[in-house]
Amino acid sequence: MSEKIIMLGNEAIARGAYEAGVKVSSAYPGTPSTEISESLAKYDAVYTEWAPNEKVATEVAFGASFSGVRSLACMKHVGLNVASDPLYTFSYTGVNGGAVLVVADDPGLASSQNEQDTRMIARASHIPVLEPSDSQEAKDFIKFAYELSEKYDTPVILRTTTKLSHSQSVVTLEDRVEVADKNYERDVKKYVMMPASAIGRHVVVEKRDEMLAVDGCSFPVNRVEEGDNEIGFITSGIAYQYVKEVCPNASVLKLGLVNPLPKKLIEDFISKCKTVYVFEELEPVIEEQVRAWGYDVKGKELFTRQGEYSANMLRKALFGKVEQVFSKQEAPNRPPILCPGCPHRSVFSVLNKLKIHASGDIGCYTLGAVAPLGVIDSTLCMGASISALHGIEKARGKEFIKNWVAVIGDSTFLHTGVNSLINMVYNKATGTVLILDNRTTGMTGHQQHASTGKTLKGEDTYAINLAQLCKAIGVPSVIEVNAFDVVELEKVIKNAVNGNQLTVIIAKAPCALLKGQVFPFKCVANPEKCRKCGMCLKIGCPAITKQPDGTVKIDETMCNGCGLCKSYCKFNAIEKVEK
Repeated sequence: MSEKIIMLGNEAIARGAYEAGVKVSSAYPGTPSTEISESLAKYDAVYTEWAPNEKVATEVAFGASFSGVRSLACMKHVGLNVASDPLYTFSYTGVNGGAVLVVADDPGLASSQNEQDTRMIARASHIPVLEPSDSQEAKDFIKFAYELSEKYDTPVILRTTTKLSHSQSVVTLEDRVEVADKNYERDVKKYVMMPASAIGRHVVVEKRDEMLAVDGCSFPVNRVEEGDNEIGFITSGIAYQYVKEVCPNASVLKLGLVNPLPKKLIEDFISKCKTVYVFEELEPVIEEQVRAWGYDVKGKELFTRQGEYSANMLRKALFGKVEQVFSKQEAPNRPPILCPGCPHRSVFSVLNKLKIHASGDIGCYTLGAVAPLGVIDSTLCMGASISALHGIEKARGKEFIKNWVAVIGDSTFLHTGVNSLINMVYNKATGTVLILDNRTTGMTGHQQHASTGKTLKGEDTYAINLAQLCKAIGVPSVIEVNAFDVVELEKVIKNAVNGNQLTVIIAKAPCALLKGQVFPFKCVANPEKCRKCGMCLKIGCPAITKQPDGTVKIDETMCNGCGLCKSYCKFNAIEKVEK
C-alpha cells in the first residue's frame, strides 16, 4: 500500500501505531491527545480502551509489554504527572514487547492548567523522547519508537504539541506489520522492583542513556541540513517548520531524538557554524545541555519560555520585523462560557444565589469561575476539588466550610476524585461534595468513561453507579437530584452545608451537546410581561440577551429549552413551548 492522504497529527500517530503492530492501547482523554485513541479504535486489530486515569493506562501498557506484545499509552502533558509513578520504574524494568507513551504538550495553554515540558520529566525518568515535526513524521517516528524500545529495552515517549496534534499534512499509508509476540520468561531481577533488583537496573538505565547518546548520532530521525554556516539552528518538533520558513538557507540540525541528546552530532554541527541558535518551545532543555558542554549558543535570551512559537516570533527576534499574515480585522472577542442548556449552569446558579464558594476541578465546570456565575474559587488538578475541601475543613473547622462545597464531574470523580472522597471518609471529615454527572467526559469532546455504560469502541458494558460507589466507601449521606430542579437543588444544598456530616450530592442531567440528545422545548420571552428585573440574565446563558428597552430576548437558534431561565422568572414572562 502506498496511498497518500491528509491526516491530523493525532490520526497519523494512530496510523503509525497500527502499522507498527501494536496490539493494546490504553488512554485517558485530554486535549490535545484525545483523537489518537479515538482514531486507533477504528482499527479492529488493536485493542483500545479508555482507562479511568493515566496511571492506570500506563500500567496497562506495562502489563501488555511485559507479556510480550507491543503496547501504547496516550495522554496529555499533565496526565504524565499522574502516570509518573509507574513511568519512573517502567524505565528501570524495561520492556519485553515494545512500549510507547504518546504525551501531548500544550504550549500556549489552549486547554490546560499549565505549560509544563514533557522533556523535563523524560530526563528525570531516563526515558528516550522522539519529537516529530509533521504528520508524516508522527507516523514514522512512532514506528521507529517501537524499534528503539525493543532494541534498547526501554519505554519510549513520543512527544507532540497542540500545533502538531491538530495540524494536517500529507501521509503515506503502509500496511500493518504483524509483530510476533515475544516469549514471556519470569525474571525477578528485571521486573520485580524491590531494592535489590532496582540497584542493578539503575546501572542498566545509565548505560542505556550513554549508548543512546552515542548511537543517536546516526539515527535517521536526526539530520543535518547543510546551508549558510553564518547561522545555524538546533531545533526540533513544530519549531523546525518555523525555522525553515524564516531562514530557508541556514544550516539546520533537526533533532528527532531530543532525549538523550546526540552529543557528538551536536558538537560537530556547532563547530561548523559561526552563530548557533537553539530554537525550542517551552523550557531550554536542549539549550541548557549544550551550554553545559561549554558551547556559547543563543536561546531563551531571545525566545520566550512561554506560549506557542511562530514564524513571526523568529522573524522579530532575528530581524526586528514581522510579516502581516492575516487581515488586521480581528474576530470579536468570545469569552469562555457554558453552553446553552448546560446542567452545570443550573447548579452554579443555585450556588451563586446561596453565596456558596466552590473548590473546583478540571472540566467544563471550571467555567463557573467567571462572571456572572462566579462560584469556583480554585482549580488545581484532577480530583483536587475534594482534597482541597478536606484541607479547608481540617485547617479552618466545620463552621468555616458551611458556605463551601467541592464541585467535580463524573469522569473526573472516577479519575482521581474517588480517592479523595475515600480520604474524607477515612479521616472523619464533614463537608459537601457535588458530583456534576452529565454522563460524559465533556470538555475533551464527549468520550465514554466507566459510568456511561459504553466502551471506547462503543460496546455496551457495566456502568458504575456513582451513588452506590459513594455509599460503598462509607459516605453517610448520598443524594441524587435532577440538576435542573433548582428548588430541590437549593433545598438539598442548604441542608448539606448546614449539616454535620459528609454529604455527596449527585446532580444528574446529560450534557446538552451529547449525540442523540432530544430537546422538545424552546423558551420564549414575552416582552409585555417582562418586568426588566434581570434575574434571567444572572444565569449567564448566551441565548438570552438584554434589549435596548430593558426587556430580554431568547435566541431560538441557541436555546435548548432547559427551562432554567423560566425557573428564575417570577413574573411568568418566560414560557416553555414545544418545538
